[in-house]
Amino acid sequence: MIVAEEPRDELPTNLPRLSLHVPEPKFRPGDAVDFTAVDIPPAGAARRPDTAALAADFPDLAYTLVRVLDDDHQAVGPWNPRLSPDVLRRILRNMVRLRAFDDRMFRAQRQGKTSFYMKALGEEAVAVAAAHALDYEDMCFPSYRQQGLLIVRDWPLVDMMNQIYSNTADRLQGKQLPIMYSAREAGFFSISGNLTTQYPQAVGWAMASAAKGDTRIAAVWCGEGSTAEGDFHNACTFAAVYRAPVVMNVVNNQWAISSFSGFAGAESTTFAARAVGYGIAGLRVDGNDALAVYAATQWAAERARTNQGPTLIEHFTYRAEGHSTSDDPSQYRSAGEPTAWPLGDPICRLKDHLVTIGEWDEERHAAQDKECAEEVRAAQKAAEANGILGHGLHQPLDSLFDGVFEEMPWHLREQRAQMMAEEAASGRPWARK
Repeated sequence: MIVAEEPRDELPTNLPRLSLHVPEPKFRPGDAVDFTAVDIPPAGAARRPDTAALAADFPDLAYTLVRVLDDDHQAVGPWNPRLSPDVLRRILRNMVRLRAFDDRMFRAQRQGKTSFYMKALGEEAVAVAAAHALDYEDMCFPSYRQQGLLIVRDWPLVDMMNQIYSNTADRLQGKQLPIMYSAREAGFFSISGNLTTQYPQAVGWAMASAAKGDTRIAAVWCGEGSTAEGDFHNACTFAAVYRAPVVMNVVNNQWAISSFSGFAGAESTTFAARAVGYGIAGLRVDGNDALAVYAATQWAAERARTNQGPTLIEHFTYRAEGHSTSDDPSQYRSAGEPTAWPLGDPICRLKDHLVTIGEWDEERHAAQDKECAEEVRAAQKAAEANGILGHGLHQPLDSLFDGVFEEMPWHLREQRAQMMAEEAASGRPWARK
């Protein structure tokens, strides 16, 4: 046990006084916003090493910013993935679908139809572009703002909404907080509300895939604040030692629920620099540039598939909305931050690129917005037919004990029988019908 010493009556006069540094965000509510101090290198300036290069050969990429789309909306530099217009349009459409989904589910929460929701506003490229760069068979271990992975993998929107509403068609039987999806068939590991538990799970899965001689890799996401968790560092150690075939994503959106990234170490260095100390390949990427996210993910995936080991990617982006529907960002940050963020909006940037190269136009974009909104609205109508929050118990009460063990042990069977007997005696029998 560590015991603090009592304050000394007299301090030495010939020594400087110590002071404790407490990180403080630059802008608070009511402050004018000035992001000119944010270092944004020109698009195309970062070098692209060979995927077989040693991690020690390019530590500089953990401190710069990999960018592809320039100020003239052109794709430039060695990281340009040179995607076809059709692929670019699919990425754009899926980001638009994600935003439409978020908007409608956010309103559903405000209408009391569900208890909780989290939007990915401003961060759509992080999950959507990465999902396009991964193989469908690769296993994804998401945090709670990567619903774009499911959207890209064409998982039914109705099924996602059923989980949000915890209704009769909820595949998780109402046992998970809304937005904590689980879709094994789509390579989407169950989301956990406990920070960064998915990191060691992803590394362990990747190690098992390698040990079996499989061809599938893992990809995992967490927020920048979660890099302060022990699970993150344990995962980095195992990934480095065993050269696990895993892509480790850190979404630096500048804010946790109410504390800024400085509390996780952003004042001292980049989050991609975490990789350098572990001997892992590290990239810092413009997270609002869909082409840069795609290129970095594709590069890291190729390293993993060719047994070159893990890659840590920091996605430098901004959380434009509140942390969740339970959060009010106006209480801790300037209202001007979202619109002043210098890396712009990921959807607008990709749209402008497609328009510039003659593969898109404002009329088609407006039509696509409408189509996606209608698709989401139809899915919502279908999901709400299965029930919403406040419309009674949607799952049989005794299903509370299901899904814990493959075979229910005797003591749980006894507890379930006791619970059902008490419910029947109370006049509120919720047994299976």
